[in-house]
Amino acid sequence: MTQEIRIDALLPAEMAQRAEYIGVRKAEMPVLTTLVLAVLAGAFIGLGAVFATTVAAGTSGVLPYGLARLLTGIAFCLGLILVVVGGAELFTGNNLIVMAWASGKTSTAALLRNWGLVYLGNFIGSIGTAVLVFLSRQYTFGGGAVGTTALGIAVAKVNLNFIQAFALGVLCNALVCLAIWMSFSARSTIDKIAVILFPITAFVAAGFEHSVANMYFVPVGLMVKTLDPAFALGTGLDLSRLTWQDFLLHNLVPVTLGNIIGGSVLVAVVYWFVFLRRVKP
Repeated sequence: MTQEIRIDALLPAEMAQRAEYIGVRKAEMPVLTTLVLAVLAGAFIGLGAVFATTVAAGTSGVLPYGLARLLTGIAFCLGLILVVVGGAELFTGNNLIVMAWASGKTSTAALLRNWGLVYLGNFIGSIGTAVLVFLSRQYTFGGGAVGTTALGIAVAKVNLNFIQAFALGVLCNALVCLAIWMSFSARSTIDKIAVILFPITAFVAAGFEHSVANMYFVPVGLMVKTLDPAFALGTGLDLSRLTWQDFLLHNLVPVTLGNIIGGSVLVAVVYWFVFLRRVKP
């Protein structure tokens, strides 16, 4: 008997069933496995952020704003490609577990356990990547342009107000979860990369806020400011707001809340309502 091999993409109704199935599997994953895969995801997103920062370095005043942002966004796609293709647990993407939760196939406790473990693991992986990058002194490359760009990114993020950071977080994770949602239609690695490329490039180019990416972007800036003050002073940037307190209160908390709304409500709940909602006769 020959087995039929399909190469066409899954249709949205089939994608919803796949998302539900994957959500159940993620919620049931053992604690240690979940945590290790979450650390990997944090590191992968951190690597995408390193690539994006390097590409953005030295472009100010040289390239048009939009073109520079486009190139930066394309580079950042590395992070989610590694997560999806390499296999890892990303907090923002796991907001789609809400589809399985809404169908009653996983409990609230299992959902929150997954989110908590994955968020912690993502933080560890992102911070670990930031530490390695700092120790490598990669920020001094390009005549210091990489470090200046890294500090500029960090400063911009901690200077957002709460509502602005929240709204940018909503917009960001709507695009991230749409990228992951579309990857459920894929039959091949190339398919997955293709559907990730445009939504992720769009959120970076538009300046939206991703909580896990910010777990790298801001801490690496804080490390440069604190541990290499001579370099930081030489950039001429106002670093007075670049503190752990401002990072947590003015960026990470509102961006995380916005990410949850953008991914869980604007993507997961909408597609659950359309394709998985059980209508009583």
